[in-house]
Amino acid sequence: MTSCWLFPPQTRAVEFDEQWSFVGKKEKNCDRDNPDDARQGDCWDHLAFDPEHRLVVSLVCGRRTEDLTFVLVADFYERTGGRVMDLIMSDEYQIYASAIAEIYGEEVVPERTGRPGRPRGPYQEVPENVTYATVHKTRDNGRVVAVEERVVYGTAEAVAAALESLDIGEKVNTAHQERFHGTDRNRNARKVRKAYTFSKDWEVHEAVTRFVRYSYNFCWPVRTLRIRGTDGAWEPRTPAMTAGLTDHVWSLHEWLTLPAVKTITEDS
Repeated sequence: MTSCWLFPPQTRAVEFDEQWSFVGKKEKNCDRDNPDDARQGDCWDHLAFDPEHRLVVSLVCGRRTEDLTFVLVADFYERTGGRVMDLIMSDEYQIYASAIAEIYGEEVVPERTGRPGRPRGPYQEVPENVTYATVHKTRDNGRVVAVEERVVYGTAEAVAAALESLDIGEKVNTAHQERFHGTDRNRNARKVRKAYTFSKDWEVHEAVTRFVRYSYNFCWPVRTLRIRGTDGAWEPRTPAMTAGLTDHVWSLHEWLTLPAVKTITEDS
């Protein structure tokens, strides 16, 4: 059985962001000429987060590189069936604009002009319905004193219309994902700042990161997602419930033992 949440039908917006952590020792203490340090140093969670349903859609762990940023956007594109989101948001990490243009872009083949010279080759063009805006933060002495939205693809009118239809606030932001980063650090002791619980092994660090991030979707009731029941009591809801992927809060046992792939037999 293919995991149904691989293609979240309710996802209409996404926040792309990265969260820093490290394995073994911090990057400044690593010797990149030493093979023993190859799997130590900075390790980033590249995350595609559905802010409306608080759902983790895609996760890529590793160095903060252009290649992994492209992998993240491509993975999100695949998991959402190639649908164009109402709104894409991120900070001003410039690689996202290139990745979105490459993955969501459409190939355009110019018509022959009949003029002498080499004809223009095919190129990628971002469709008009792609709406992407970034958050520009102005800091003073390390503190954010102003936040400004900047439209990269699409129009300001399209951004405003998307914000009006989505339940994510009145302005372009990455606040939902940043808050989730705090939740993740609280649940995963390996990422607590200034502590001795940091990871010592790269593979284990990545495995625990995936465990904590993805179990959150089905097993972690989010306080701000709860609703009043018919009896007036609060009913807990997980991100997967708000996204229409399940109808109840899963136990870890249920989540861990659910088959990820359906076995095909002659009788099925």
